[in-house]
Amino acid sequence: MIADGAAEALVPSERERAHGHRSRRALSYARSHLRRSALQLVGYVVVAYLVLKLIPALEQALNSLQHAGWQWVLAAVVLEIFSEMGFVVSWGAIVDPENLLSRDGRGQRMDTRVAWAQLGGGTLVPGGSWGGVGVGAWILHQFGMPTKLVAEREFNLSFLNTAIDALALVFVGLALAAGILPGERDLSLTLLPAALAAAAMATVVLVAHRAAPGARRKPVKHARIAVVTATLSEAVVNTQRLLLHRGGSRAILGALAYLALDVLVLWIAFLAVHAHPVPGFAVVVMAYIIGALGGSIPLPAGIGTIGGMVGVFILYGVARDPAIAAVLLYQAIGLIVPLVGGGIAYAVLRRRVEPLPAGAGVSSASNG
Repeated sequence: MIADGAAEALVPSERERAHGHRSRRALSYARSHLRRSALQLVGYVVVAYLVLKLIPALEQALNSLQHAGWQWVLAAVVLEIFSEMGFVVSWGAIVDPENLLSRDGRGQRMDTRVAWAQLGGGTLVPGGSWGGVGVGAWILHQFGMPTKLVAEREFNLSFLNTAIDALALVFVGLALAAGILPGERDLSLTLLPAALAAAAMATVVLVAHRAAPGARRKPVKHARIAVVTATLSEAVVNTQRLLLHRGGSRAILGALAYLALDVLVLWIAFLAVHAHPVPGFAVVVMAYIIGALGGSIPLPAGIGTIGGMVGVFILYGVARDPAIAAVLLYQAIGLIVPLVGGGIAYAVLRRRVEPLPAGAGVSSASNG
């Protein structure tokens, strides 16, 4: 009996050591990404400076950056912090609605810290926002959250942000085409993007609803396709639930703040570099959303996003030099804020490496 009791006493100890090892691995992973992001940020600044300095055609953009109004830059940094906080709020409402990360003595606001660590660790990772998703998913898995649940919830969060971007593109594009908002009137730059975004959303919703039953009936023949379809279908259903029910207001408001304030940072960047005239806010929204598609290209330092936004601004009639200067300033702020926030969050997380308790009773269905 004594031997049995001693053996049983060893099991929790071994389990705790294993959990502690996994948690330390998660923090080590986050730390490596933060360091890499910091180094890449330095490289990004150096390369940007050299490009602007060595290419005569872009000398005016460099001059605009050198004489940027510090008051506007400070305002942009503050707004970017609030924008990232919008993401953090939405992240907590979707990825950790049960507040598991803050239980069992790990301290309050653990979801906030892990979300900031995801933002900071994913900064400059090739692949756009999906790089950040991978970082966050790894951290959560190492803290003990089931891999399938992490993937589902991170995908739900990404799908919600994408849906809000698409809706904004539709409404702003239609408002510009109808003359309700000041700015570009060319239908190919207003109505066409709005129609494409609406068609894409409708297609995704239709495919997800119609293909999901078939994927569940034949999961063996096309296993990977079935998994992707089922995940997409669940993301569509969860997003619809968030949009239609009061319970999802926290996630919706956070995602709206994340988009709206980030666009405002880009608009203020034009004021900071003394652009004349400053493009209308509606034009900035269109260039922000359409140009951000370039961020999906696996290039470091957000180069795809920079090129995409500058190109769209030029199409909308914005002068080249202020467009380059404003987008570079916006991108620099968008890199520094999450990197600093993620670094602070990591420093706090180091002290709290306890994993999620076994059998915490997490339900994959509770996303809204």
